[in-house]
Amino acid sequence: MRSSRRSFLKCIAASSFFPAVAAAEMRRNNALVGTQLYGWGQYYQREGKNMSDHMDEILSAVRDCGYDYAEGFLDLSNPNANARFAKQLKSHGLQPVALYTGGRLHEEAAVEKTVEQITRAARIAGENGFQIINCNPDPIGREKSDQELTVQAQSLNRLGAELKKIGLKFGVHNHTPEMQNNAREFHHNFNATDRKLVGFCYDVHWVFRGGIKPPDALKQYGSRVISWHLRQSRDGIWWEDLSDGDVDYKWIAAYVNEHALPQIFSVELALEDKTKITRSCVENHRRSRDFVRQIFGI
Repeated sequence: MRSSRRSFLKCIAASSFFPAVAAAEMRRNNALVGTQLYGWGQYYQREGKNMSDHMDEILSAVRDCGYDYAEGFLDLSNPNANARFAKQLKSHGLQPVALYTGGRLHEEAAVEKTVEQITRAARIAGENGFQIINCNPDPIGREKSDQELTVQAQSLNRLGAELKKIGLKFGVHNHTPEMQNNAREFHHNFNATDRKLVGFCYDVHWVFRGGIKPPDALKQYGSRVISWHLRQSRDGIWWEDLSDGDVDYKWIAAYVNEHALPQIFSVELALEDKTKITRSCVENHRRSRDFVRQIFGI
């Protein structure tokens, strides 16, 4: 009897413990760490070079730094270029994961063409392995009107529905224009769209710079996160690598783990006038990959 009871208790303990372990392991196995190519382009530009002319060199460095993928830009003018980029990534041992685009989505006269262009290019991208399209609706140099934001939300839903049909996830991204007037456009992009169609590409530092505390954004919209852009600053100035600074990434990592959020992380280093540069582009990206491994455990 006692032996049977002990066996029963062991089974109960195992049934409660191992699913949690399995879930954590599954999250780690599905985790991917990449780098957005924008920052690489800035370094090459400083040397008077065009990033596109050195893409094989860059992708080799991305691989050697320990990244799983490089996030590039969705080519709307030449959709087949997205297939070639996927092939180029694979030839360097990297995965096609995410692409970034803008789009004129607030203007009724432009929506039809914008949605058609993005969908056409995204279809080819998806056929070649890409999983995610991140989109920052085009800024227009002023706050968008209520009517323009309504059109934009409808357009985001429409685009999200088209991308879902072809098996792609769709995330809305922001820079500082969307954060004006208490982040009016930022909030509208989520509150007026369907969460089943429009996700969140959470660019942590752009949210921080826009005046919203990163934990607050996660508490509001964390359930919509599909991918991440990671950058750091110190005293408000972009830092040359991803490390400790103004944004508490340890807190974010704990929240991600606790709530089992998607772990598709793009390190997006960037330079501005006051950024202090002491190391090479490659070394800063290597250090940033190590930081993600240390903080997020992946």
